[in-house]
Amino acid sequence: MMAQLQQGGPDEKEKTTALKDLLSRIDLDELMKKDEPPLEFPDTLEGFEYIFNEKGQLRHIKTGEPFVFNYREDLHRWNQKRYEALGEIITKYIYELLQNECHLKKVTLPVDAVETEPKSFIFMSEDALVNPDKLLVLIHGNGVVRAGQWARRLIINEDLDSGTQIPYIKRAVEEGYGVIVLNPNENYIEVEKTKAQIQLSSDISDEPAEKRERKDKIQKETKKRRDFYEKYRNPQKEKETMQIYIRDNGSPEEHAIYVWDHFISQSAAENVFFVAHSYGGLAFVELMIQREAEVKNRVTAVALTDSVHNVWHQEVGKTIREWMRENCCNWVSSSEPLDTSVESMLPDCPRVSAGTERHELTSWKSFPSVFRFFSEAVKAKNSLVKPTPTRRSNRIKYEEF
Repeated sequence: MMAQLQQGGPDEKEKTTALKDLLSRIDLDELMKKDEPPLEFPDTLEGFEYIFNEKGQLRHIKTGEPFVFNYREDLHRWNQKRYEALGEIITKYIYELLQNECHLKKVTLPVDAVETEPKSFIFMSEDALVNPDKLLVLIHGNGVVRAGQWARRLIINEDLDSGTQIPYIKRAVEEGYGVIVLNPNENYIEVEKTKAQIQLSSDISDEPAEKRERKDKIQKETKKRRDFYEKYRNPQKEKETMQIYIRDNGSPEEHAIYVWDHFISQSAAENVFFVAHSYGGLAFVELMIQREAEVKNRVTAVALTDSVHNVWHQEVGKTIREWMRENCCNWVSSSEPLDTSVESMLPDCPRVSAGTERHELTSWKSFPSVFRFFSEAVKAKNSLVKPTPTRRSNRIKYEEF
């Protein structure tokens, strides 16, 4: 077979040389011993033999040890898939806590969804739309996190307090806020492609027929060369899927605007507050751009935690930047003590230290300061004086929490 391939052009010879080099470095017998186990994992925490203890820490049921990522040595992909499977279980576990421990209700989106279309959801307190005083809106960042979470890594490796929004929700309820928890990363559902769809997607191309035929021939030959050692390398092929986006909620930005239009703007609260982490801050700024007058009229203060918004890239107007300087504060990752003023190159809201250099911890570390910022905002609004997130000493003079 190699002799036949060497009769091809320079490109084929180069591919053949590369393949020979690869095969010379592969110990097939060793690979057979290290075949990747099936990508099949438990669907419960107990199945993984883990549980959250009384401190909210994930611990092994038998040993009491923290979660171990490298469960099987030299099988990084398998370990990663195991971690992701555990993460999905934890997401459902957090949803249960939001409903059973925080007493929030799950609300389906879109509000007029029919049975057959993809759906998302948010969580809210029973009084979220009728509380006449205060409403707190929570927006997490981008990635695998879902409603109620700040960071999956923290939930698994640290504890529930630092990794979830539950402390914010409980504190808000204690202080008389209504609560709405957004779910900005729940943008689509995945369905397995049919064979016809897979074939159609591979057939669609703008390339000339001759070039496409030549590429198909090369791909077929490459596949043949790989097939004879594929079973030893054993990368388990995952199903091909397609994404079906949720109507009016196909991105974090769309989701924030949708929840504003259908819930937040319809609420009775005199004072609306936002806590937005990382990409959630960008989503909030986009909401301001799209609903500037409404947001200015309803929102009393916004706490950003290591927000990734950018007033230049998002083309934020002068009036919004001025409003943000007066009504927003961004607790950023920094080695400085909590609430120390941090200089910014952008002309938007004040930046202060979250008291940690870890991005994912900024929401938890700034937790007590955020609620004091909100309290000061209400007092300032009532006395017609705007709150100042920093003082002359470059520290917010808050009593210890």
